[in-house]
Amino acid sequence: MATNDEWLGQVREEIIDPDLPIIDPHHHLWDFPGSRYMLDELNADTGSGHNVRATVFVECTAMYRAEGPEHLKPVGETEFVNGIAAQSASGLYGEMRACKGIVGFADLALGAAVEEVLEAHIIAAPDRFRGIRHASAFDDSDEVRPSHTNPPKFLFGQSEFREGFAKLANYGLSFDAWLFHHQIPELTALARAFPETTIILDHFGGPLGIGPHEGRRSEIFAQWMTDMVDLSECPNVVAKIGGINMAVNGFDWHKRDTPPTSDELVAATQDYYLHTIDAFGPDRCMFESNFPVDKLSCSYAVLWNAFKKIASGFSPEEKTALFHDTAKRVYRLD
Repeated sequence: MATNDEWLGQVREEIIDPDLPIIDPHHHLWDFPGSRYMLDELNADTGSGHNVRATVFVECTAMYRAEGPEHLKPVGETEFVNGIAAQSASGLYGEMRACKGIVGFADLALGAAVEEVLEAHIIAAPDRFRGIRHASAFDDSDEVRPSHTNPPKFLFGQSEFREGFAKLANYGLSFDAWLFHHQIPELTALARAFPETTIILDHFGGPLGIGPHEGRRSEIFAQWMTDMVDLSECPNVVAKIGGINMAVNGFDWHKRDTPPTSDELVAATQDYYLHTIDAFGPDRCMFESNFPVDKLSCSYAVLWNAFKKIASGFSPEEKTALFHDTAKRVYRLD
């Protein structure tokens, strides 16, 4: 995907509460044909006015190894990101510490054999590797593209997947879950089966708004609310709140002549944030940018202004958790 900085630049806003410390717990880096988002681009976004102190990288199939065993090729991404993190840690690129935590990919459907992959990731980034994301987003409709991992339906219930998932706790690794809204009950069942493993729900559980889900927002939202409350009853689950401005969510910001303002983002999406915070509590929620994917719809400065407007009614302690401390604790960013 390519983003349009000229289009995004049509909306500029004064930064709200510019001193509030932020850890952005979800972004990607890549250099794909026609789409580049590397340290320079990340620094430009995080340096656009908000006080971003550190970030967490989440897997996106970038820089896989070209050679070697297939199951170990994703370790190349961790090697690549650890190098970017070392660049940032040198201080030559500013005070923000990029990729202080790294979440990689391992095919958990390998079962017990996934241990070799987990160990290779940890060796590649011993000070930064924190967890695995094996995306499971799947929909019956051909109009909704599945996750980049091309998962089968009902992945979380497969015995091989669960055998591999069980290994995460042995290595102190967390699990990031990217799925679609109708799959949230499957994640709840997984969380109940493995209460010792920390699970991070990405992007509100992916409420869909395209294909057969278009025009059903109210209906989907009502069921989503119930499913999120059920999931929140699992104490080992925390929620990333953000990543709802993708094309798949159906708000169509990217189709407009001008990008949305923070007020427009708040008006369209704040109910998702407030319900999730109400269900999980601020100490189990963390705002996320999901850049550069959400950059298709809005700028970094505008997005974090929207977050700050949504959080305006919370106490200083709750804001600290939502913007910084939950991410620091969950991803162990000492």
